[in-house]
Amino acid sequence: MKTTLFTGSALALATALALTACGGPAQSAGSAETASATCPNGGIKFGIEPYEDPAKLKPAYDVLAAALSRKLDCPVSVQVVEDYAAEVLAMRNGKLDLGQFGPLGYVFADAKAGAEPLVSFGTAGKELSSYTAGIWVPKDSPIQAIGDLKGKSLALGSVGSTSGDVLPRFGLREAGIADADLTMDYTGGHPEALLALTNGKVDAAEINSQTLATAIAAGTFKKDDFRQVWTSNPIPNDPITVRGDADPAFKQAVKEAFLSLEPTDVAKVGEFLDVTPPGPLLEVTKDNYAPLFELARTMNLTEKDL
Repeated sequence: MKTTLFTGSALALATALALTACGGPAQSAGSAETASATCPNGGIKFGIEPYEDPAKLKPAYDVLAAALSRKLDCPVSVQVVEDYAAEVLAMRNGKLDLGQFGPLGYVFADAKAGAEPLVSFGTAGKELSSYTAGIWVPKDSPIQAIGDLKGKSLALGSVGSTSGDVLPRFGLREAGIADADLTMDYTGGHPEALLALTNGKVDAAEINSQTLATAIAAGTFKKDDFRQVWTSNPIPNDPITVRGDADPAFKQAVKEAFLSLEPTDVAKVGEFLDVTPPGPLLEVTKDNYAPLFELARTMNLTEKDL
């Protein structure tokens, strides 16, 4: 994969945010009789970043979690956290056992929470999936390339998002456009950025390939009415990780359970990740995300860039 550089906007978050972001108190510890390698503390807490409307994400991940629960004979609760940084802090503070992170979020989850990647989403051909960031404009816009955005307005997703913030900003930098050369509007998420464009609120918007596929399927985006003026290199899809200080037997059991799931168990989640038709979950390691680590070092990024 060709290397792509990442930048981001600073965002300071208090530790308390991660403690409240998980949607309620942690489950009480199980008894010695009920604890096991596959079900520590009587349940498993699985965190998800809000890369799509949480009201839509939760039901899709509940299907995946139910399948995982059956494999492990242990209840798995899904928690859509507040934002990218909150999930890193929640795992570091022991509030999550498992977490799906965006690629850039995983870089910092590795450093700050010892998160270990287990699996990611495979295609029907059993290959690891990827996605791209993009910038779109109306089809009748005079903007023909990313370099034409100087002096214009650009809708972005969330601060720290790999495809909704970091990649578009780096693309602008490559084109010789500084942050001060245009108006950047952080809308709060990928769907919101898309809506800002379709509602005529901005000159251009970031729309990644995952959000694009979801919106086209839902009939909320007509591709023929817009034009893509920039796209990134492929980004490896999100890893599902386990807390680094978890029992090794638990890590192995969870990985084997994920790998044994059927494509139908992950199909609803796959729709949000533009993995359709879905394949099985496939094993990944830190090496699969090495370009992200290299880019974070090159750009001198810290967790504040989330």
